[in-house]
Amino acid sequence: MGYREKWMETEGTTFPGKTYTEVVLEPAFNEAKAHLLSPMMAINKAHLIMLEKQELITHEQAETIAQAIRSLDLEALKQASYTGQFEDLFFQVEHQLLEHAGDIAGNLHLARSRNDMGIAIYRMVLREKLIVTLSSALQLNEQLLLFAKEHQDTLMIGYTHTQQAQPTTLAHYFMAVVDSLNRDIRRMIAAYKNCNRSSMGAAALTTSGFAVSREQMMELLAFDELIDNSYDAIGGADYLGEVATAIQLAAINLGRVVQDMLLWCTQEFGALKVAAPYVQISSIMPQKRNPVSFEHMRALLSSCVGNTNTVLSMIHNTPFGDIVDTEDDMQPYAWRSLAIMDKMYRLFAAVIGTMDVNKEMLRERTQGSFATVTELADTLVRVDGLSFRKAHHIVSDVVKHSLAQGLAANEITLSIVNESARQHIGRVTSLTEQTLREALDPVHFVEIRSLPGGPSPKEISRMIEVRMKDHSGFASWLGQAEGSIQAAMKHLDQVITEWSGC
Repeated sequence: MGYREKWMETEGTTFPGKTYTEVVLEPAFNEAKAHLLSPMMAINKAHLIMLEKQELITHEQAETIAQAIRSLDLEALKQASYTGQFEDLFFQVEHQLLEHAGDIAGNLHLARSRNDMGIAIYRMVLREKLIVTLSSALQLNEQLLLFAKEHQDTLMIGYTHTQQAQPTTLAHYFMAVVDSLNRDIRRMIAAYKNCNRSSMGAAALTTSGFAVSREQMMELLAFDELIDNSYDAIGGADYLGEVATAIQLAAINLGRVVQDMLLWCTQEFGALKVAAPYVQISSIMPQKRNPVSFEHMRALLSSCVGNTNTVLSMIHNTPFGDIVDTEDDMQPYAWRSLAIMDKMYRLFAAVIGTMDVNKEMLRERTQGSFATVTELADTLVRVDGLSFRKAHHIVSDVVKHSLAQGLAANEITLSIVNESARQHIGRVTSLTEQTLREALDPVHFVEIRSLPGGPSPKEISRMIEVRMKDHSGFASWLGQAEGSIQAAMKHLDQVITEWSGC
């Protein structure tokens, strides 16, 4: 027996081959059971209603098919194993409908293809998963705003290039996180809007000669728009790429914050203490409180980025045409990335909402830090009319001299400043002890930085109020999107129930 005959004996002589079944069809079938069955049935119901309204089938025929739809045991389908009798879940459902209703059930596929239907299913699944992730993002957003409100006066040092830069507040830092998250939310909403467009009626790629109504299908399935061009409807995959990109950026943004949190939890930094439910004690070192919650977030967010990269890479080498079968492989990576972000948003909110902040240590560190000396240079500009660069040179020498003497920033004396001034401008400054102390006071530093976006508590309070309104707007949009889908699905069920006589 030759090698070809041996392969055929093992693999079989008809579709599907054993290895193809194992590697492609069975995994896709299992994913479809878990994710695609409900939207598939919604499309069947909507298509039936549309066909009847367009008088492409009689009402009596519609009632017969409706009864068949109602007769399907969806739970049994969800538990079914792949046997190879049917290529995929679509054909298995179609077979069962034909068994229940007879040949007339074949008209349910009138003027539609697995192409337009498959794309619509994938878009419906993605919009549902986006809603879940957005809901968790809003939960985190609200928690971060509450946390910022609590810490408007919590002094800390801001860092650039990983070095102490200037005094700020914990609220200022977390409002930056809020604004980053808001952009992620806006990107996800934009991705949702481009995703929530109907492919139905495109059929294989050129629409149909039957007078179906693409507009009715759009409305019945709670899509916001049509994908106008029928070729684009089955060939365009950028809606999936847009979701992947939005989630990728969201994972990267949150991952950067998690990196800071891990640093701030160290004994050396000493700023944060993660609550007991989110730390793990070492198996050998009793003193250790390992912030495993943040560690797992860091790893899982990286895996999320990997999943989204996979989606984008797979789209990259896919021709511009029917991609339904390829999407069987791509979509699960998008689903996983959305599921990870949903979990990470909820976990991050829980950890931030329960952790302790060492306010006193942060304040003491800020008071002793040379991060305040930018304001000393600014003060010399104000009181002595110096150029900022000249003032910068004077203060730079003050810092070098103070460090050489082992002094902290709040121990800088007027004599040290004036000695440096003599070297640079040939005279002493107009500073008094009071203006010097004020210039080196981190509280003063923060309070006078009240320009839009600054750390001043008054400005932070304004920003929190604005972001709370943004949050309410996001929540309102999300409620409307979710409500629209729920209302549409309820309407489909009501009509099919009524037609089936149940």
